[in-house]
Amino acid sequence: MSKHYDLICIGGGSGGMATARRAASYGARCAVIEAKKLGGTCVNVGCVPKKVMWNAAHTAHSLHRAQDYGFAVGEVGFDWVELKRRRDAYVERLNGIYAHNLDKANIDFIEGFGRFVDERTVEVDGTRYSADHIVIATGGQPWRPSIPGAELGIDSDGFFELEALPGKVAVLGAGYIAVELAGVLHELGSETCLVIRGQEPLRSFDSLIREGLMEAFHAEQLPVVTGFEASKLERAADGTISIYGKDGRCLEGYDTVVWAVGRRSCTGSLGLERIGLEVRHNGDIPVDRYQQTSVSGVYALGDIIGRYPLTPVAIAAGRRLADRVFGGREGRHLEYRCVPTVVFTHPPIGTVGLTEEEARAEFGDDVTIFTNRFIAMDYALSKSKRRSLMKLVTVGKEQRVVGAHMISPGADEMLQGFAVAVRMGATKADFDDTIAIHPTSAEEMVTMV
Repeated sequence: MSKHYDLICIGGGSGGMATARRAASYGARCAVIEAKKLGGTCVNVGCVPKKVMWNAAHTAHSLHRAQDYGFAVGEVGFDWVELKRRRDAYVERLNGIYAHNLDKANIDFIEGFGRFVDERTVEVDGTRYSADHIVIATGGQPWRPSIPGAELGIDSDGFFELEALPGKVAVLGAGYIAVELAGVLHELGSETCLVIRGQEPLRSFDSLIREGLMEAFHAEQLPVVTGFEASKLERAADGTISIYGKDGRCLEGYDTVVWAVGRRSCTGSLGLERIGLEVRHNGDIPVDRYQQTSVSGVYALGDIIGRYPLTPVAIAAGRRLADRVFGGREGRHLEYRCVPTVVFTHPPIGTVGLTEEEARAEFGDDVTIFTNRFIAMDYALSKSKRRSLMKLVTVGKEQRVVGAHMISPGADEMLQGFAVAVRMGATKADFDDTIAIHPTSAEEMVTMV
């Protein structure tokens, strides 16, 4: 016998949880289906444990510079096993909190893998559940190329399973996951190399960001191998891994290789063909502005729609969907623009709005650019002077700010406020008329000329 709900969310990650909890607050009868741990990618193998590792790497970076401020720091021990134990315990507590939140909101948790039977029915381990509305929020998973020996490498999920700090590691990939993991491993003491197909990482980011990141890698003595596309991996006689490139180059002697070359949507086993739901060639699900798929009453959000695969985006989309469907807020939807994001490199990167390249393609000669390059006070007493880089992208005679980009100590925290200004349509004059907070790196955003 099938149990009926107002809403079923397939996927217990950030998007599914947010949708169900908001809908339940309006009195909807809701269920969340999840086969793995609650919290999805973000809590278990993404944002949360990544930030813990970045915090550890940032601490190591600070210890390395402690002598700049007069501290006599001797040999400092680092225990990867203890860090992993504490990190995993923290994640486990969050899993419990997610379960508690479902229970508190009177949302049924159905453990198992859900598959569509028809447009209003989902089956989990032989039991069927129906709903007036069904949200697909199953997230993504790491992808690796189909080349010989690919299995010798681990992916970003595998990074969080490492029981020891790698001695010599190659990270393959040019996106934000690749540069973040490479930075963490390097700062914690691994002999790390970033391997990319192009000439710069973060190809979709503003040119200033790419320039600043390459400068940071050079300053940190983290080597970047460019123009390298792997053709195969092999285990050498000494047990290490060799990476062969299509151009004949060979990178040798790695005890760990990390694939960070992209992610794919987890939609292939949901039985979407049974309901005739349209899916792109890569598994992404097309939706309209209201998260509606090609099948009425079936919605999709989060990583699986192929737009801004970020936790806060999934949460925002899910809450707005529930507001509209169950809260009577007609027309409520997420606008996929001016989405701020941070890359946890060393130093961190913050970006919101259009890049210079995107702005010029859209507005042509109406674009005016303001940049600032400076030495943050974090490095004022250091022999190694590290530059921070910032850029404002403006449009029109009023110089409306349509993009803000920065790579600097503190960028991860300072961007949020500037994102509000950009979204509200602030102009360069608004920035100029804002009193600077001195001495900070953030003041450089309101003192550009």
